[in-house]
This record gives sequence, C-alpha cells and structure tokens, in this order.
Amino acid sequence: MLGAKRHWPSGPPLSPALPLALTLLALRVGWAQEGTEPVLLEGECLVVCEPGRAAAGGPGGAALGEAPPGRVAFAAVRSHHHEPAGEIGNGTGGAIYFDQVLVNEGGAFDRASGSFMAPVRGVYSFRFHVVKVYNRQTVQVSLMLNTWPVVSAFANDPDVTREAATSSVLLPLDPGDRVSLRLRRGNLLGGWKYSSFSGFLIFPL
Repeated sequence: MLGAKRHWPSGPPLSPALPLALTLLALRVGWAQEGTEPVLLEGECLVVCEPGRAAAGGPGGAALGEAPPGRVAFAAVRSHHHEPAGEIGNGTGGAIYFDQVLVNEGGAFDRASGSFMAPVRGVYSFRFHVVKVYNRQTVQVSLMLNTWPVVSAFANDPDVTREAATSSVLLPLDPGDRVSLRLRRGNLLGGWKYSSFSGFLIFPL
C-alpha cells in the first residue's frame, strides 16, 4: 500500500564489547604505522626506516657517493726491483715499502713509509708476499705492530730463485696502531718485484 512504512527486520542487539574492540583495532593500526611494519599501498613504493638507523647524510650516516663509516682497506704492490730503504744505510731499519697503491679505502696506508695506521678500533686482516730473486739468499720478513714483530716468514731455499716469504694474520688494533713490514734478516738486493702487502678492517670493536 502506498504511503505505508516499511518495517525492516531488526538484527541482534549490539554487544557492549563492540565499541571497545573497534577502539583497540584503530589503536593497533596507528601503532603499526608508527612502528617498523611496512604500509602497503596499491601502486606505491614506500621506504621504511629502521629504528636507530641514521638518515643518509645525517649524523652517523653516509651521504650518497661517500664511503660508509668504518670501511677500511688497502693493497700495495712493487712494480720493479729495488733495494729496501734500510739496506742502503738511511736508518729506516729495513723498512719494506711499495711504489703502487691499488686500494686505499679510508686513506690509512702511507706509501712513503709503507705502513698502515689504524683509524678505528677493530679486528683487521693483513697479508704479505715478499719476493726474493736470487738463490743462496735467505730473507726473513716480519709484520710489525708498532715496534713488535707479530709474525715472520722466511724464504731460504738455496736451490730456488724468485722464492717468496708469505704470511697472514688477524690483529685487534686501537686507533693509531701502526702495521708495517720489516726485513729482519738477509737482503732483497735485485729482487722483490711483484711483492705485495694488503689489509682490511673485518669489523669495528
């Protein structure tokens, strides 16, 4: 009949707990957006920052194109034969130096002295390979931490030419500690082309 009111069937009464559940759901969504959970939107690409991580270019972070803090590595080689500095009487105590620096990330390797100075406290890895040319020649090469010989390698086979003294080591270093190579015995006269010295920071402490 026209003009008659339509009566819709009544549903079950609302539970008193429903408003509380809706409030908790809204709070949970708000917390998720303020936390670290990514928010997914159709057709959108979002960058989600982790708590405690500095923004790029900010304190503790690296700007685009810069090396991250604590990235340290070097590699140096000899491209020609040359007598070590200490063997010509200039008082350097047998320092072994290198004329070509292939990598010097962090700038901690000094080519003039052939030494590496630790910029940060951490555990470092070092490796050296020092070549002698003549047989009947004995050499001892030591890796020095400041003035203390840590490891040594020998090349002393009388029947072998172009033999190499080679070793590697892991060292915990403090800022300012210096690592270098020293010829502790014999000489490298006429030799040590293709010798190498390298190291890198494994992790800071």
